Amino acid sequence: MDFFVPSASSPSQAESVFSSIANHVDAPTQAQRIFKLEWQHEGQACTCEIGQPLPAIFRTDETVLAIFDCGDLYKICTPNRGAIKFDPIHASKTSVNSVEYFG
Repeated sequence: MDFFVPSASSPSQAESVFSSIANHVDAPTQAQRIFKLEWQHEGQACTCEIGQPLPAIFRTDETVLAIFDCGDLYKICTPNRGAIKFDPIHASKTSVNSVEYFG
């Protein structure tokens, strides 16, 4: 699948939004863009996929905009969790079962 950011109207706008979110959450430059992440959160299996709502455990149906590899953890960003305000959702690398990248 080609890289995209939900609601971006063009590839250049997607790059701009991705870069802005990365700066906001202090994410390093990404060698690869993450499309999907599967991990354990508080004992529950969770899956986040770009363009899809967060898992029910987070009690919001916000759309996942970006997922960043930040060393020992991943930062999962939605409009209100990382992109515009508040902190992103964190997933420790030790709890991750699978990472799928944009092709």
